[in-house]
Amino acid sequence: MKNIVIIAHDMRSTHNVGSLLRTADGLGVDKVYLTGYTPYPLKDNDSRLPHIFNKLSAAIHKTALGAENTICWEQSDDITSVISKLKTEGYTICGLEQTEDSTALPEYKSPRKCALVLGTEVTGLPKNVLELCDVCLAIPMFGKKESFNVVQAAAMSLYQLRFH
Repeated sequence: MKNIVIIAHDMRSTHNVGSLLRTADGLGVDKVYLTGYTPYPLKDNDSRLPHIFNKLSAAIHKTALGAENTICWEQSDDITSVISKLKTEGYTICGLEQTEDSTALPEYKSPRKCALVLGTEVTGLPKNVLELCDVCLAIPMFGKKESFNVVQAAAMSLYQLRFH
């Protein structure tokens, strides 16, 4: 069985976060790391003001439908420390991003331990995060649009990483 984790970095949309948690649960992801300014549900010893964590948690729940309580997740402001920890645990860090050097997702043979890094909905992964990745993966596009919604892209990638 493969060990797959997700790092969701600087996502803006609570609905995308909720949908990602639900997708991760359905595809057997071990853990989701919510890094940078990515919104996150209520957590133990939450330091945010109650009206803030209540609003964000409710919005995430709308699409997560309870997955925020069934999938293991962790919030961290610092993506670098998360990636460093995962590398010491033997994870291959796979950034999902269209770059000149990206490997087409269907051609990639996933390792036993894989961390899929997702970026902001509009601009993707910043250069400093791409430099921390062991490989960049891209989903081939066949239509006129240049990208998928981040959660749709995550779902396609997770399925490929899980079964290939």
